[in-house]
Amino acid sequence: MEPLTVHRLLKEYGEESGLVLVSPGSGTPAAIGGADLSKPGLFLAGYEEGFDPSRIQILGGAEMTFLDALDETDRREALSRLVRTDVPCVIVSDGRTAPTELVEVAEANGVPVLCCDMGSTHLASQLTTAIDELLAPHTTIHGTLVDVYGIGLLFTGDSGIGKSECGLDLVENGHRLVADDAVTVTVNPQGHLIGSGSELLKHCMEIRGVGIIDVSAIYGIRAIRASKRIELEVKLVHWSDLDDYERLGLDERYTEILGVETPFVHLPLVPGKNITVIAEVIALNHLLKLHGVHPARDFDRRLRDLASEKARKRKILRGEIE
Repeated sequence: MEPLTVHRLLKEYGEESGLVLVSPGSGTPAAIGGADLSKPGLFLAGYEEGFDPSRIQILGGAEMTFLDALDETDRREALSRLVRTDVPCVIVSDGRTAPTELVEVAEANGVPVLCCDMGSTHLASQLTTAIDELLAPHTTIHGTLVDVYGIGLLFTGDSGIGKSECGLDLVENGHRLVADDAVTVTVNPQGHLIGSGSELLKHCMEIRGVGIIDVSAIYGIRAIRASKRIELEVKLVHWSDLDDYERLGLDERYTEILGVETPFVHLPLVPGKNITVIAEVIALNHLLKLHGVHPARDFDRRLRDLASEKARKRKILRGEIE
């Protein structure tokens, strides 16, 4: 995975967060070690126990008030000790101006300095979310992701098997396209798979024989969404008489994506089969299971009860039991 540096963070979230680069640093930027951020008030005061130099350092109102109370020599020394630890960057928040001493010692040690009008608490919350997203495990899957009745169905299968056509038919039925062809999948902090489209493709689809279409332009904004949790993978395959396909659905099948177990359905295709209706049923059936209703197991229980009752009646007729 590409290391997360302050320059990458600025590229992805600089405009959204209002971060302004005051001093770019030099040399190889230090990697951001995680989503935890620090307000180094104790460190600046001389207490260095437990200080983590891999974290972004935020100088909020309290830290800046403390620094303002120091004379120039002590302020420079405190800030020099901070940047000499090779921190990824120092952010001055609350609309404060970065002290001249900070810019000078940061440039000397190659540490970027940024400023932000946002309050330190709000800034820390936004950056934590952003860094979590950027550091999350991710991959790209060839498939189509559609929100069907609130369930994220990821259609996969061989190229040309009909994933995009199935997705388009579901959109026509009022469901929402998330991504087609290249689905970017990440794991969020809760351990859920989140799928989204690439920046280039947005909500376009390639329909063979037609070409590229813009789903949002044709069907409206309600036909798309930016991201969705992937709750089920539906793999489209060509029907084969040699394969043994699921008939009852008693056994739950799972696949693994980025280490996350995901329910899995193997869906064979034959000419004339209405895949759209089946996809809607798959989503609704999954919803039922989430609410504790498992039709296949209920059916199996009724069969067992019926067989047990017939066996009891046979024993009564044979006089084995009263």
